[in-house]
Amino acid sequence: MKLSAPLYVTGFLLMFSFKSSIVGKINRTTTLDSLGACQGVSHQNGKYFLYGDREVGVMRSYNLTGDSLAYDGQEYKFTVNGANAIKHPTGIAYHKGLPTFVGNSVRLNPEGTKWKAVINQINWEGFLKKKTLDENLISTIDDDACIQGTRPEYVKYKGKWFVATADYGDKNNEVRLYDPTLLAKAKSTNEKGVLVKKFTCSAWVQNLYWLDKKGILVLVQNQIEGRKWRLTFLDLEKSIASGKESVIEIIDTDKADELEGFVFGENTEKGIAVSSSRKNNVSQMDFDWFGK
Repeated sequence: MKLSAPLYVTGFLLMFSFKSSIVGKINRTTTLDSLGACQGVSHQNGKYFLYGDREVGVMRSYNLTGDSLAYDGQEYKFTVNGANAIKHPTGIAYHKGLPTFVGNSVRLNPEGTKWKAVINQINWEGFLKKKTLDENLISTIDDDACIQGTRPEYVKYKGKWFVATADYGDKNNEVRLYDPTLLAKAKSTNEKGVLVKKFTCSAWVQNLYWLDKKGILVLVQNQIEGRKWRLTFLDLEKSIASGKESVIEIIDTDKADELEGFVFGENTEKGIAVSSSRKNNVSQMDFDWFGK
């Protein structure tokens, strides 16, 4: 019989198994302003880039000082000629030497019941230098292969890098791997050769995170639509081989807002999670690994 027990941490209840291979807990929650509804976080070369849905799509960069993120004064806008180009950023796929892609969900009706998923190819170095997408938006690709939404992230499979993305919904969800070279030339992800592999996955995936040193893909999820935190750790190779997610561990919390993004820092004992809330939107997490 698999036993489990509750643990109270900073006011939140976390449930985990005594036999868990990965245990995670929230140790501190703080507020970072001016991000609107934060949609994710990307960790690159020691910098933490948090991006959100403000009056325009926006990104800010931070340094980790102790257990706090400190804004370094650099703000970037996903605009062209001052107009929104990526209003609702939903993932940044960056890998040195490969094309950079940023996801976007485009609202098609005022009610917000119909959306279109697109993947934007950008000049990342130019974007960081100019701080806008002026002359840095290379192409826009319709993610027609998706079921609902797009959230690009680079992953490595069989020694090669691919752009992974996943759906947000309550049924028929998939993780898909796209060829980055063909994706960069495409107008649609349905074009021949762009989609390389796929497997089914669980619901409400808000973002993806690739832990390269362990070959683990983390689904950054909600337990229910738009609410409550879940991190699902997958064995990518086994998932692709079986055609469905191969779960290593699930870490749930009863933190009630909408988890949007997650990254590990310089090691796998510390992580940062972000939510769309205007307050208490950034949480530091501690992790213990057993046999992994």
